[in-house]
Amino acid sequence: MRGSGRGRVLHPPREVTEVVGIIERWATRHHKTLMVREEDQHRVSSCIVPVPADEVAARADALISIGGDGTMLGALRSAVLDPKPVLGVHLGRVGFLVEIEPPELPEALSRLLSKEFTVESHACLACDVCGDDVVAFNDIALVRQPGSGFVNATLAIDGQQYGYYRCDAVVVSTPIGSTAYSYAAGGPLISPAADSMVVTPSAPMAGISRSVVLSPDEKIRLELEPDSSPVVVEMDGLVFRDPATEGAVEIRYRRNAGLVVRFDPLRYQERNQLKMTLLDLPFLPEQLRELLPEELRRTQRELPPPC
Repeated sequence: MRGSGRGRVLHPPREVTEVVGIIERWATRHHKTLMVREEDQHRVSSCIVPVPADEVAARADALISIGGDGTMLGALRSAVLDPKPVLGVHLGRVGFLVEIEPPELPEALSRLLSKEFTVESHACLACDVCGDDVVAFNDIALVRQPGSGFVNATLAIDGQQYGYYRCDAVVVSTPIGSTAYSYAAGGPLISPAADSMVVTPSAPMAGISRSVVLSPDEKIRLELEPDSSPVVVEMDGLVFRDPATEGAVEIRYRRNAGLVVRFDPLRYQERNQLKMTLLDLPFLPEQLRELLPEELRRTQRELPPPC
């Protein structure tokens, strides 16, 4: 299958029948093999080959993520040991990673086949959570169990202690993750072109109360204090570790861990600029007008100025 396979990662609850049908018809015309995770076999036709989830990335030339950013992050994590280009098909709401809408799929797949695309490289956080290795492309968070006090944890960087947190959650994010949980907790927006990590406390009560931006070459260690409330570890928004009152998380920055397919980087950047306005970064009026379709721009020019 290697050399002709395409693996697919589907959004868990979202209806994907129409998009899957587009991909199947394209694959039939081009004599290409499609694979899907075994747990998603019931959602696709029998002509698509089911394989174990941990084998999809290894056996495919590229991955197609059908959903939103969460599905895209899952596809990137699945290929972190052997990064493959991931094409994101948008079925979510506000997405910062996905680029293609369902009607654009046939052309996008043909361009993927002929290698008429660029690859956007993404870093991840390589984490040791109490001895278990996990990766996160957006963020990893230590979150208090509701109704049970606060996260009490110390911060060490390259083995040197710098202080402690007493808060609802401690979020460590990558640049692309800075628009997610970290931003909601009051953290800064980091350019995707930057190599850095940001540590942000959510609802701090004592200790470190501001975000800390760190070099990609530094190692972070967050260790729970004996008086900490039960803490859940979340990876890209998914619960990885059940509540615990002891333990430590060590975090390193890993470059080039994920590959995202881009067909039109400029258009993708403009779309993201528009999405950023939802994060209180407003456009100038002329910038916003330039993102409108041409026919709407003409209509706008024909309207009389406001009184």
